[in-house]
Amino acid sequence: MGAANYLQGMSRARRSNNDWGFPRWRGYGSASAAAPVRMCDRAGCHEKGDCPAPKSPNNPERWYFCQRHAAEYNSGWDYFAGLTSEEAASREESERSEASGYHEAAHYGWAGSGDGTRSRDELRALELFGLDPDAEFELVRKAWRTKAKEVHPDVKPGDAAAADEFRKLQVAYEVLRVAEERREWKG
Repeated sequence: MGAANYLQGMSRARRSNNDWGFPRWRGYGSASAAAPVRMCDRAGCHEKGDCPAPKSPNNPERWYFCQRHAAEYNSGWDYFAGLTSEEAASREESERSEASGYHEAAHYGWAGSGDGTRSRDELRALELFGLDPDAEFELVRKAWRTKAKEVHPDVKPGDAAAADEFRKLQVAYEVLRVAEERREWKG
């Protein structure tokens, strides 16, 4: 009887929901000490700065912004600033090569990278036709017919440059036609 009275007099130990009955099974980060928090580097912002952004190209130093200010900073970032279109294409190609170690993710294989609505190949094809990235396919067809008539081998027989331009137009039109069929099939 003495032992029963002794057990009744003891207060029951309390436990949290994460203990599972064993005090050492607490989750990580359950310490009561304050963890240091990096604040956003934007002047006047009091949010947590957990999004790193480069201070300048090829510089290891980083700004640390909150998500809102990181998005604002990245919207004006141009990786190819100061380069001609040929230099930018050359740099992009060199960075895509296997030697550099950077590869496009496999899930982009079906559409490629671009502005989100068109693949990079489609954008290049539209540029060849002199059209905007949001041009309708009917405008593509008209531009293709107009340009193809100018450089068709029947119109300019024996002209190697015209034949090469005609081949480029054919390939560009085919890229855009297939993409349009894919959009119609999905939509």
